[in-house]
Amino acid sequence: MGRVTERRKVVRIRDGVVSSRPDTLVTEEPLEIRLNGKPLAITMRTPGDDFALAVGFLVSEGVLATASDLRNVVYCAGATADGVNTYNVVDVQTAPGVRIPDITLERNVYTTSSCGLCGKASLDAVRTTTRHPIADSPPLRVGPELLAGLPDRLRASQRVFDRTGGLHAAALFDEEGELLDVREDVGRHNAVDKLVGRALQGGNLPLSRTVLMVSGRASFELAQKAVMAGIPLLAAVSAPSSLAVDLAAETGLTLVGFLRGTSMNVYAGEDRIALRAAAPQG
Repeated sequence: MGRVTERRKVVRIRDGVVSSRPDTLVTEEPLEIRLNGKPLAITMRTPGDDFALAVGFLVSEGVLATASDLRNVVYCAGATADGVNTYNVVDVQTAPGVRIPDITLERNVYTTSSCGLCGKASLDAVRTTTRHPIADSPPLRVGPELLAGLPDRLRASQRVFDRTGGLHAAALFDEEGELLDVREDVGRHNAVDKLVGRALQGGNLPLSRTVLMVSGRASFELAQKAVMAGIPLLAAVSAPSSLAVDLAAETGLTLVGFLRGTSMNVYAGEDRIALRAAAPQG
């Protein structure tokens, strides 16, 4: 739709020299997600992969788990006075017989590009709704050397970031370090939803032998999305939150933070990291 970036005039100051020039900015627009015709949530996102975003969001909320749960995804008419479709309203239609949990009582239904959906009641809400418990068998084993190369590979795949400098990204890698998919968005949680939604649409859930790499920090929201998709390892270039670490420990998720160069912190699930034995001292 050509709405991923927009041009705006800026005043540029460099070493005291003032000039005027156009600048490329990442687009941020609201997306209303409806479930079987009923409004459910509004998220601020970068347009593109909207259907996958909505589907991935519903995976994280425990509504969808397999491709057979999904009947259709459509754009609804926009709210402009002249009737022009804004492509900012999506309706996800579930297959007959899919149980719809009550997901509107215990948390807000407004999400932001910075922090995702807020107000999840407890860790129990994740444990009791996931249909893809982390169950990589045989266990996934990833070496620190492989992990160390993922941030640069993620960054190299960010095409829109190169033009705007204002996008987060999330990528899926297999256990050999091969890039499976990468999505960009103004919000980290949206980028992950796009990945997960595309995986469900392709019949590839659970993602039981993959590594999820995200730019920025690892929040509870991102750890929850990994768990709901059956992803065994989440890595981030920045810090995790305490609740993300608690969730990882309780669900068996391997959580790696501060992944920068050859340095990293493993906060949970260290058994999936193939470490060499330390040399004997003395």
